[in-house]
Amino acid sequence: MLTIILITGIVILAAVLWKYQRQMKDICRQIAFLREHDSNMLITTQIRAGGVGELAEELNELLLEMKSEHREYMEKEGEIARIYTDLSHDIRTPLTSLDGYFQLLRETRDPEELERYIRIIQERIGSLKEMLEELFTYTKLQDGRYEMEMTVFRLNRILKETLLSYYEEWLALGIRPEFSIPEEEICVEADPRALRRVIQNLIKNGMDHGEKKIRIALKRQGDRAVMTFANQVSCPDKIDTEHVFDRFYKADEARSRTSTGLGLSIARELVRRMEGDIAARMEEDWFVAEVQLAALPCGAKGYTEDV
Repeated sequence: MLTIILITGIVILAAVLWKYQRQMKDICRQIAFLREHDSNMLITTQIRAGGVGELAEELNELLLEMKSEHREYMEKEGEIARIYTDLSHDIRTPLTSLDGYFQLLRETRDPEELERYIRIIQERIGSLKEMLEELFTYTKLQDGRYEMEMTVFRLNRILKETLLSYYEEWLALGIRPEFSIPEEEICVEADPRALRRVIQNLIKNGMDHGEKKIRIALKRQGDRAVMTFANQVSCPDKIDTEHVFDRFYKADEARSRTSTGLGLSIARELVRRMEGDIAARMEEDWFVAEVQLAALPCGAKGYTEDV
């Protein structure tokens, strides 16, 4: 009797082991198939005992994570490809213009004409440098390589310094900007380099698309530091304030030949990373971009004068 029981037990155990081994081979076969094919299939099992069910669940979780990462990677690759395609059209204009002016430069003997062509060529090269810098920054923001270095500093100081750097350019363009910056120190916690870039992009947007009337203001509003950048526009009905921060948005193509359309998109991403808010609105024929950051005491931990 005991012998029969032992034999029966051995037979049952052998059957279980055979089924278990067959299930392992089937899982290996499914994994091999998924490695070679782009499929949404997940690992399936006929038995769940002996840890087989837990193994299948872990493998499926890993597969789903890998598929999600692959999808995100492909989306970013596609987006970068579209960026380069779109940007190539923007770069072609100043490049073609450069080639033409270089030809004129070689042919002319008039000193005044030589000076004018050299000045124009320098302007076109400057535009190309700005376009490539915007593309570089945008790409870094998309793939996570742009690192924030948050510190507490006086916003008044950075705003004034950045505005001063545009004085000669405004003068050359016949722009007489209006400023409203309080004497009261307003401090924020942000990345000084990133905040300068936001201010520069908003100023440049006003210069590229405005009608030589610009207003820039800073104020404290409750516990928020609020910067506004306003510029008068000739065709306010053509501006879609809900989409001005979208990548490559251009309200007026004719006046955007030296712009990539990435400036406001970069500004939005940088402000968001500094946990601030940025929005746009129309006030009659004035386009207004507003940036809000949390205002902190200037003696708060991490405060620095050197930014």
